[in-house]
Amino acid sequence: MIATNKKINARFKTQKKNFALDIDLTVPAYGISSITGPSGCGKTTLLRAIAGLDFYPDAFLKVGDELWQDKDFFLPTHKRALGYVFQEASLFPHLSVLKNLEYGIKRLPKSEQKVSLDKPIELLGISHLLKRPSSKLSGGERQRVAIARALAVSPQILLMDEPLAALDLDSKQEIIPYLESLHEELEIPIFYVSHSSDEVSRLADYLVVLKEGSVKASGNITEVLTRLDLPLAHAEDASTLIHATVTGHDDEYKLTTLEFPAGQFTVPQKDLTIGEAVRLRINAKDVSITLEHQANTSILNIFPATIDEIRPASKAQVTVRLLSNGVPILSRITRRSADLLKLQKGKGVYIQTKSVSLLSLLSHSD
Repeated sequence: MIATNKKINARFKTQKKNFALDIDLTVPAYGISSITGPSGCGKTTLLRAIAGLDFYPDAFLKVGDELWQDKDFFLPTHKRALGYVFQEASLFPHLSVLKNLEYGIKRLPKSEQKVSLDKPIELLGISHLLKRPSSKLSGGERQRVAIARALAVSPQILLMDEPLAALDLDSKQEIIPYLESLHEELEIPIFYVSHSSDEVSRLADYLVVLKEGSVKASGNITEVLTRLDLPLAHAEDASTLIHATVTGHDDEYKLTTLEFPAGQFTVPQKDLTIGEAVRLRINAKDVSITLEHQANTSILNIFPATIDEIRPASKAQVTVRLLSNGVPILSRITRRSADLLKLQKGKGVYIQTKSVSLLSLLSHSD
C-alpha cells in the first residue's frame, strides 16, 4: 500500500420520507476506510451515492484529482472508474469463473485497462477455479471471484458492502487473508462497510462512524476506537489497535517479542521474520491498572502509562483511556477499583495486558 496526499471528498445531502442524509466526509485516497454504525445509519446509502446509483442535486464528489460530481456536473455510474462488491456475489451462474471475470472487461476501453486479469486472479487465489462453472463454487469462492471481477475493470476506488455478511464462519476465515493481501498490494482506496468489529480491526486504516445519516466521527482507526465520546470505546468488545515490529524470538520458551513505542510485548511464538510490522489488538477488559510496577506476577506485558480520560461504561464499570508513551490504550475496570486507586486525569500508573491478539502483517509502507 502506497500512501499519498490525495483525498476523497464527498458531500451528500437529501431528505427522504423517513431518513435524512447529511454526509460531509474527507478520507485518504489510499488504504481501507471502514464505514461502520448501527443498522439504518446510511452506510449502504453512502456507497450508492459514491457509485452514482442515487442522484443528489447538490452533491459533491472528488476522487483524488478527478471531479465525479458537483451541482453542475454528474459523471454517470458506468463512467466512474469503480468496482462494487455486494453481500451476495451475484455471478452469472451459466458462465465459468473466467467468463465472469471477462464480462466487465469487454466494456472497458483498452486505454483504461490498467490492471491485467492475472493480477486479481493471483491476489484472490482463484487460478484453479477459472474453468469451473460459477454455480459450482462455495460461498467463499464465489465472493473471491466477485472481488476479482470488481478489480478486473481497473477501478480507481473499490466499494465493498458487507462482503462477508452472507458467509459462514469457515468461509469468512478463508477469505479474510485475501482481503488482507488486497490491503497490502493494491494502490487504490477501498470503502469497506461492515458490522463486524473483527473485520474492521483486521483490515481498516481509517474509520468512519455514521449515525442517523451523518458522520459522527472519522479518522485514523487507532484514534477513533479509543475516543471515549463514541460508543465503540464502551462496547463489550472495545479494544485498542497497536502497530508493532517483530524484534526477536525466544526458542527456549517459545515466545516472540514485538516492539512498540512504549516497550515490548511478549506473545506466544509466531512464525515471523525479524523486522516485520504487525497489528495487535488488546481488549479493554484484558487491561488492568496498578499504581506500582508488579514484580511477582505471571503477566509479562507491563507498561507505564498516564490516565488521559475516564468515563462511565455501565453502572458498575468505567472505561479508562491511557497514554503509554503517546500510544492510546483502553482499560475496562470496575468503578470501585477506579475509586480505590484514586484514578484521575494525569495520574501515572502501570498497565498490565493479560492477552494480546496478533491480527495481521502490515506492509512496511504503512
